[in-house]
This record gives sequence, structure tokens and C-alpha cells, in this order.
Amino acid sequence: MSTAPAMARRSMLERVSSRARLIRRAEGRDAGAIGAIYDEAIATGVATFAAGPHEAAERREWLAARGVRAPVWVMEQEGTVQAWSALAPFSHRPWYDGVAEYTVYVAAGTRGAGLGGEMLAQLVREAPALGYWKLVGMILQGNDAGLALALGAGFREVGTHRAHGRVDGGWRDVTVVERHLDAP
Repeated sequence: MSTAPAMARRSMLERVSSRARLIRRAEGRDAGAIGAIYDEAIATGVATFAAGPHEAAERREWLAARGVRAPVWVMEQEGTVQAWSALAPFSHRPWYDGVAEYTVYVAAGTRGAGLGGEMLAQLVREAPALGYWKLVGMILQGNDAGLALALGAGFREVGTHRAHGRVDGGWRDVTVVERHLDAP
């Protein structure tokens, strides 16, 4: 069995991870890249309940409609958006005011190079300044990489919502993870 494809992928990931990365707030000009990365994730069948496509105009409206406490960040490498992440209030109820749900998506060609970890670390750093004391994530059944990302960033599993939603007509469970940002 040849290891050439594995070696080629590792070589590509090493090249990607060695390049300078810039994490910044998303702007309207990022809408097309955000939509494309989101649609790549949707195609996996394990990243989200959402359906695509997400055209640039739709993503620009989505970005413009987000409140101050629902920011979106992008990661650029050599001027190209390779990942995006976001925070959103967990609930409209005032007693959950300090809880945000997080989202992280990475372009298919750069998955496995550490970009997701950097994006999640950025969310953890920025969340307290936005008034959040806890982050939660909802990870679809089968998204082993997403679960590993959360656990590796200090999140813990708190339960599973059974048959929480449908993807391609089939019910999917969702694992809930959390990280309290003030508590040890």
C-alpha cells in the first residue's frame, strides 16, 4: 500500500501551517469565502443542520444583521480566507445573557492544520470582553473532528440531545459541550 497520498497531504498541511495567519473581524468582502467554507462543511453531512447554498449576497446580509454580541471572525493566509468562526447569544432570556454558542468552520483544503484550534482559542479570548462567561457548542453526531476540537480546547461534554434535527431526512443526535470562562 502506497503512503504517497498521506505524505502529500502531510506536506501540504505543513506548508499551510507554516504560513503567517491573520485572524480579524469579518467584513462584507469576506461574505463569499464564508459562504463557500460553510457550504463545504454542509456537504460533509456532519457539520450543521443548515442547507446551502450560501451565496455572497446572502452572507453579506447575514453579517450585517448580526449584533455587537454576535461577531464573526475570519482567518486569512496569504490574503485568502481559510476559516471563520462566530459567537451568538445562546438565548434571548436575560438569565442566559452571559452564555454564547460558538461556531467554527475551516476550508476543506486546510482542515487538520490547526486553524480550527486557533479560531476557537480566539473565541475563548474575545468572549469575556463581549460579556460572555460561558461558551457552548452543539456538535452533530459523526463530527469527530469538531468534538475533538472542543475537548482539546478545554470544553467538556454535558449531554446529548437525541434526534435533535434532520440531515438528509435522517434524525441526528447533537452532543452539547461547554466551557465556563471564569471557573477553573
